[in-house]
Amino acid sequence: MFTQKFIREIKSGVKNLTLHGMRSVLTMLGMIFGVSSVVAMLAVGEGAGKKALKQIQLLGSNNIIINSIKPTDETGKAVQRTYMGIYGLLYEDEIRLSGNFSTINRTVPAKIIRKQARFGTRALELRVVGTTPAWFNLVKRPIIAGRSLLPKDLREKTNVAVLTEHAARRLLAGEDIIGQSVRIGASYFVVVGIVRSQASQGGTIQTPDQEMDAYVPISTAREHFGDIMVRRTAGSRLAEMVELHQIIVQVDEIENVESTAKGIFAMLARFHKKNDYHIQVPLTLLHQAKATKRTFNIVLGSIAAISLLVGGIGIMNIMLASVTERTREIGIRRAIGAKGRQIIHQFLIETVVLSTTGGLAGIAVGLFLPWLITRITGLPTVVTGSSLVLSLGISMSVGIVFGLYPAMRAARLDPITALRHE
Repeated sequence: MFTQKFIREIKSGVKNLTLHGMRSVLTMLGMIFGVSSVVAMLAVGEGAGKKALKQIQLLGSNNIIINSIKPTDETGKAVQRTYMGIYGLLYEDEIRLSGNFSTINRTVPAKIIRKQARFGTRALELRVVGTTPAWFNLVKRPIIAGRSLLPKDLREKTNVAVLTEHAARRLLAGEDIIGQSVRIGASYFVVVGIVRSQASQGGTIQTPDQEMDAYVPISTAREHFGDIMVRRTAGSRLAEMVELHQIIVQVDEIENVESTAKGIFAMLARFHKKNDYHIQVPLTLLHQAKATKRTFNIVLGSIAAISLLVGGIGIMNIMLASVTERTREIGIRRAIGAKGRQIIHQFLIETVVLSTTGGLAGIAVGLFLPWLITRITGLPTVVTGSSLVLSLGISMSVGIVFGLYPAMRAARLDPITALRHE
């Protein structure tokens, strides 16, 4: 019985709104723009946040990445007082890390050198990474063809290299890649595998690999390239000695990551008199990125909610006008026994129908806008189910809140005065 009565009231509300179709549509535009802007802005925020989170997760939540950096003086300028600049991580640092922390599963060293690679008439500058086979366990990238480095390559100092797919395509285009000999610097290396690489997007997040990498055994890199690099700048030659450019540390449990990072920082501070290293903790970055993402979504959602507020004011305005137009109708209903709450229900149903219909149309527009933004700007957007439910829920709430005053005003009309209204 109650359900049938409720359905009749909804039908009556819809009928009253269709009597002024154009006015109802114009009123709903505020809700449509409000809901669609909420959906679109939350999609932009979600997309940007997920992009950052995905990149951080590629570093490994259980990993700690230590990079060599050139020490700077108090003014922020790089220190270079002598012809030979000596700084950065040491081979002994990796040994100390492995032997002094029970929470560390393993460490992976990396020596990074820029070298020109040649194959036939083609030449390409590569970032040569001298490392161990464990690199491919900590920095998880799929092997596309061939194999990764093996412990035997490390022991025997073999001249083998694993290329990233971009480097392989540009250097060995049109050739059978696996088994080819490529000249890197002054030495020849046999390509034994191709790995897919995740390029760094810049900023403060630096992935351990790049698009143009060649991975070789660190023992081979030390033998062929040594620890000294010579750079030519403004007519002068500067030599730098860096033993290790990077050490990736894998911690046993995610709960131990931040405490282990503090211990590593304290240990390195004892043996490094200069600030020539930087510790990157992906887990900390992950927490910060999630907090930033939440704040970003709240700010964007709040800005878009202003449009919903404007839409709610439009609904209130139109319902107040409707009360004035239907004063005589309200007087007749009260005269034949309609109670105040029934009048309130009638007007509230009309406002909820307006706001809900506008909200559903806004969701449809909101689903299209993120696609358009991605298509035009290239920004990643992600529409979540929660954002759709939130937007529709807010639009319905706005309808109730802004429709309540006109409904109560209609219910408080004096029946005799209302019947005299022309």
